[in-house]
Formats: sequence, C-alpha cells, structure tokens
Amino acid sequence: KLEGLKTIAVTTNGINLTRVLPQLKEAGLNAINISLDTLVPAKFEFIVRRKGTNLSSKATVLIVILCSLISGVCFNLQVNCVVMRGFNEDEVLDFVDFTKDLPLDVRFIEYMPFDGKYCCFEILLGQK
Repeated sequence: KLEGLKTIAVTTNGINLTRVLPQLKEAGLNAINISLDTLVPAKFEFIVRRKGTNLSSKATVLIVILCSLISGVCFNLQVNCVVMRGFNEDEVLDFVDFTKDLPLDVRFIEYMPFDGKYCCFEILLGQK
C-alpha cells in the first residue's frame, strides 16, 4: 500500500477475479469495474473470447459481488457497458432491470468508433 493512495481499482470481465481476489484485497484493492457489454450468454462468450466458460454474464457479475461481500471488503462496484448499434443497444433496459437492486453502479459508455487507423461509425450509437 502506498501512502496517500485512496483508491486501488481493477477493471475486469470477472472471469478470473475469484481466483485472485484475496491477493488483490491484500494489496489494497477497494474498487472493481466490471466490463460487461451484454447479458446474453453467447454474446458474452464472444466478447471475452472464451468458449465454455459455463458462466453467463449475469452469473459473473453476481459472483464478483458475492466474492467481495464474502471477503469482507466493501468494494466500490461498477459495471461499465459499452453500447453498440446492432450488438447490444436492445439490452439497455435489461441492464437497468438486472442491476437496479444490486449494490453497484452502471455506466453506459458510448462506443469509440476506431479500429486501428479506421473509423467504425456504423456501430456508433450516439445521440441523434
């Protein structure tokens, strides 16, 4: 732990967090950002690039929450969801419904339309 450091955070998709949470807690972790762009299991596997995780995206979020509660640490929990046209824009209300009673905040983040040196405006879901 460093003197004067108030927040130590990690951003994760949550898949391996349960395995490393004790070490992170000992290092002073007090905030977790969960990157979760979909609640649909097949899309979740596509995003995390792991087949057969046997975890739905909802289960992953709930496991992170439960692990943080069991570990006795009051983490600042946040879900970051990048909204993309043609991929998950139809899930925004599902995210609100799923998380409304959970001890976390949800941030909907606008997709950054860059793929290397090319722009990908066709999946940008911005203000019209």
